[in-house]
Amino acid sequence: MTEFRPSSPINRARASLRQTVVSYSQHLRSAKKRMPNPWLETQLETELAQLNTTLIKIDRNVVRLAVFGLVSRGKSAVINALLGEDLLETGPINGVTQTPRVIQWQPGGLMTESAIATTNVAPAQIELIDTPGLDEIDGQARAEMAREVAQQADLILFVVSGDLTRTEFKALCDLRSAQKPLILVFNKIDLYPDRQRNEIYESLASLESFIGEGNSLRQILSRDEIVLIAANPAPMQVRIEQPDGSISFEWEKFPPQIGELKAKILGILNQEGQSLLALNALVQARSAEERMVETIVAARETEAEALIWKFVRYKAIAVAANPIPGLDWIGGTVSDLLMIRALGELYGFPLTRYEAGRVLTAIVGSSLGMLVGEICSSIVLSAGKAVSAVSSEIPIGSYAGVAAVQAGVAGYGAYAVGRAAQVYLERGCTWGDQGANTVIQDVLSQIEPNTILWRIRSELF
Repeated sequence: MTEFRPSSPINRARASLRQTVVSYSQHLRSAKKRMPNPWLETQLETELAQLNTTLIKIDRNVVRLAVFGLVSRGKSAVINALLGEDLLETGPINGVTQTPRVIQWQPGGLMTESAIATTNVAPAQIELIDTPGLDEIDGQARAEMAREVAQQADLILFVVSGDLTRTEFKALCDLRSAQKPLILVFNKIDLYPDRQRNEIYESLASLESFIGEGNSLRQILSRDEIVLIAANPAPMQVRIEQPDGSISFEWEKFPPQIGELKAKILGILNQEGQSLLALNALVQARSAEERMVETIVAARETEAEALIWKFVRYKAIAVAANPIPGLDWIGGTVSDLLMIRALGELYGFPLTRYEAGRVLTAIVGSSLGMLVGEICSSIVLSAGKAVSAVSSEIPIGSYAGVAAVQAGVAGYGAYAVGRAAQVYLERGCTWGDQGANTVIQDVLSQIEPNTILWRIRSELF
């Protein structure tokens, strides 16, 4: 793999993850002191532990390849063939592999010794994850196991050994939703000597059309991502003629036909290994951060609701009591800014006045019709209220009536801004210079066309 420069995807991902871990670790410590909540603290600690595990994976430069498939497709045989030794048990009985198992693989070909000495970068450590057959576990347990393993993986190998069944196709689509690059490994090609890659691909496409999945699979699985192998070729009976002219027959075992798959994996890792590692870590960080923010927002929902209503009252009273046109609207805007900052502090996302202003600007832009209506109503009502205040001919009741209407409009606007601010605080957590979404976008912008990541870029962002 190439040298890790300061602007490399790996370093950007590492910096983003560290920032996230530090930020939410500080939030956790602050929450324990300020507003203890055992449920919230447990959830944050769990997510932070997973993020620290992901950081260790990046620091060790560990690439994980998960091998999936139905029973009797030869998943363990594929791993044995890649390893060059029969490390995993295989056999005709279904269910030889009962639980996921991690095996270290050192294929060579990722970095020469001279390159390691020159760059002072350790070569990638490749881990192969063998999984049970996807059709031999109960539905819920199968889905959970596949989700957890796929989440850990940087690259997925899906092993088939003939025409895809509906169960296989469904499993393939489910794994695709994990937003990971995928190679379709057609095993036991020795039993189908006339099968061609194009034929397999068209068969897959027709099954997709029949089931009604649309053309989304074509976008992430090209013919180049289908590899034909024979991990454990069936023995063949050969005729042997002895020197004395006698004839005998023996069963001959042939070596695995695994070269194409090995070359494909190494090619992907050499060309896209850093980006694979970085994007997988960033996607995990983004998901973890979104879950943490959702947890924080849920835990602080009661306090947030009370806080919003407090500012609704403040704004309504301030606007109603001020007779000077324009000044009451300015005061209402300041109240909205203070509310946004207070919400940020409540959730543990402290905002400067400038950042709060940016959030308010974004809210105005996305809710323009509603807030422009509030502003226009405020201006008109302010003018009427001012006339009522200075004119001795207009009853004081008219002033009070106009002020009450304006207070209602202002209060409604404050509540809408508060709710919108909650959404922006929740969704904006992964942005910023080192935010996961920002770095994902930067890494994807550097992906070259005709690579395995290029085809799934829309799934990642």
